[in-house]
Amino acid sequence: MESAAAASPGRVSHPLSDDSPLLEDEEEEDDDDMKEHGATGKEETHMCERSPMQPPSPASLLNRLQLGEETESEPTDLFVRVDSPEKHVTAMETYITYRVTVRTTRSEYDGMEFVVRRRYQDFDWLRTKLEETQPTHIIPPLPEKFVMKGVVDRFTEDFVTTRQKALDKFLNRLANHPTLSFSSYFHSFLTAKDLALQRRGASLLSRVGESVRLVAGAGGRPKARPPEFTAMSDFTEAFGQKLGTLERIAQRILKEQSEYQTELCEYAPLYASWAVHEEAELSRPLHGVHTCLASCSRALERLMVHSTQEVLPTLREYSLYADTVQAVLRRRDQIQAEFEAKVESLASRKEDKEGYAEDVDKLHDRMECANANLKADWERWQRNKRRDLRELLVSHSDRNMRYYQECLSSWETLVPLLQDKPEEEKDQKS
Repeated sequence: MESAAAASPGRVSHPLSDDSPLLEDEEEEDDDDMKEHGATGKEETHMCERSPMQPPSPASLLNRLQLGEETESEPTDLFVRVDSPEKHVTAMETYITYRVTVRTTRSEYDGMEFVVRRRYQDFDWLRTKLEETQPTHIIPPLPEKFVMKGVVDRFTEDFVTTRQKALDKFLNRLANHPTLSFSSYFHSFLTAKDLALQRRGASLLSRVGESVRLVAGAGGRPKARPPEFTAMSDFTEAFGQKLGTLERIAQRILKEQSEYQTELCEYAPLYASWAVHEEAELSRPLHGVHTCLASCSRALERLMVHSTQEVLPTLREYSLYADTVQAVLRRRDQIQAEFEAKVESLASRKEDKEGYAEDVDKLHDRMECANANLKADWERWQRNKRRDLRELLVSHSDRNMRYYQECLSSWETLVPLLQDKPEEEKDQKS
């Protein structure tokens, strides 16, 4: 395996990622922003000099925050990456496949590196199989097949990029899980050249039977659910409702920003066309306004891209997570209800109690395993949730500060043009 590149202290380098130090990335982005604003020479010096009372830059604030306090250490034996989406057009359908690269030192794998291509249906098959075989574990959610109420074309570059990131996160969550990462279905997904053969293994009859069994047992409720699981249910229900509200508001804000950005794109050229017909003393300020508006438009576009590719997908992921936890709680309750019903039946039996007692013991063991699985996954999910949402909030704050600072910097460059006096006035004074 290739050795991971050296990273800055406190930051884990992933052997499948193109690592570069965070500070260098921020400095390069700052340089690009300075060039876009046209800051050169004295203007660059003025913008870089900060008084003691001036707030630090967003980049320095972001770098100071310690976000890795609750981060789980990544496993050293299984690394997964999803990238390189490709569009396929056939006579029957059009779809996107993604390259899945795996590097591992686990003994159950025949090699150390595997590269396969998978489509969304394959990811969906994997999650379904994990849910069937591990019903009391919290299986990470997949991005929905269609988003934004079907108004987004699923073949656009932005949609494919957003989905690729979500699928990469899905597989890495599975790879980091101490139980799910050892599933035979996960192994087949990562290594099989033709996954269609694996998918055909499960007959339609068995899938229908599983669905009927789940629906039939959905109504079973335990007599006395343990308080800790009641607290989980109450928390996820309230959490899901809050995230749903945040999603709707974020969608409205993004829509308003898109409309505003469209207006800026129409507004800025008017000043440029006006400047052509004016004398130099007015033409230069008009051109300056055009430049400022164009710069603000670009800054807003970058902010919108961040909201589309980072904020909304993360909110949606954890909204789906809340639904997943609720489903796992219902399956746990069903197991407890079956156990309680079996105990009552045993108490009323007069014959063959020994064989029946074995069934009760098996159901008791199954319930204990379900409780242990759910508790462990709940703690893991809470840690990931706190880490991911903190990183999202910090990143979103940083992007908003950058947006307003870019707009402010653009308008500040216009002030000297407005303060310049016409040449005639200067000659008269001299």
